[in-house]
Amino acid sequence: MTRSVVSLALLIVTTGRLGAQVRREFTQVHLGVPVRIVLYAPDDSAARPAARAAFARIAALEDKMSDYRPASELRRLETRPGEWVPVSRNLFAVLARAIEIAGVSDGAFDPTAGPLVALWRETRRTGRLPDAAALDSARALVGWRHLELDSARRAVRLAVPGMRLDLGGIAKGYILDAARAVLAAHGITRVLVEAGGDLVVGDPPPGTAGWRIEVRAADSAFAARAGALANAAVATSGPTEQFVRIDGTRYSHVVDPRTGHALANGVLVTVIAPDGATADGLATALTVLDAEQQGALLARYPGVRASVREVGE
Repeated sequence: MTRSVVSLALLIVTTGRLGAQVRREFTQVHLGVPVRIVLYAPDDSAARPAARAAFARIAALEDKMSDYRPASELRRLETRPGEWVPVSRNLFAVLARAIEIAGVSDGAFDPTAGPLVALWRETRRTGRLPDAAALDSARALVGWRHLELDSARRAVRLAVPGMRLDLGGIAKGYILDAARAVLAAHGITRVLVEAGGDLVVGDPPPGTAGWRIEVRAADSAFAARAGALANAAVATSGPTEQFVRIDGTRYSHVVDPRTGHALANGVLVTVIAPDGATADGLATALTVLDAEQQGALLARYPGVRASVREVGE
């Protein structure tokens, strides 16, 4: 995901009283980036505990879903291949949504792409392309159909030893949704929660039709939707920040799970969806697909809008 194309226009408004509510902004580092919460509340005594609770929820879910943390619930699944492993409600929900998007995108989004993601992370670190044997070995461990879910038992099975899950293309959106829900439980619904350019918003700020989110180079219809956003989410996927240039080619951090190769197409996608998990997962999938496939995928989600454009050098 990228931070450079989404501008949160309302964040420049000075703090002050709007009607009976006060605007407050809070920031903590989670998910590897600064996470910002902007909210409107009657006073600080309402705002601060709600923000603390939302950040605590983000931290707790990150502990479950991070592929960077060896002790996370997600990573522990790798230690029991072939077994049905009971998991938490939240992890099961994210995996179920991931499987849904994997299916409708024909594998353009794949939560089992962890071996490929790890391989291309090493490439970004060293500046050396993975060799064919390494790619073949990683690809043999990838396939969303080998991730099995049992909703009755709320259990998960990794059918192939050596599989590694990566929820980097969907977990952030889910976690931001969860933070918004915590704020709502504290009675605060006029909120924006943002992490690394992905965001979710609740009810509009006082006296407005919605949160004004600016997306560079978006078409007029998409810009109008983003310019008055309420109870929705925005996610962006593309190669503007995480990439490596090798022999004149820029390789993105986004990997096509079907081929095993990092993308070199320069496509940047921003998605508006009803919730963060959907926006996050679809943004990743749309980055991988061609124009015809993008249209077919979006047709499955009538409430979703996407802005697709090429990234310049």
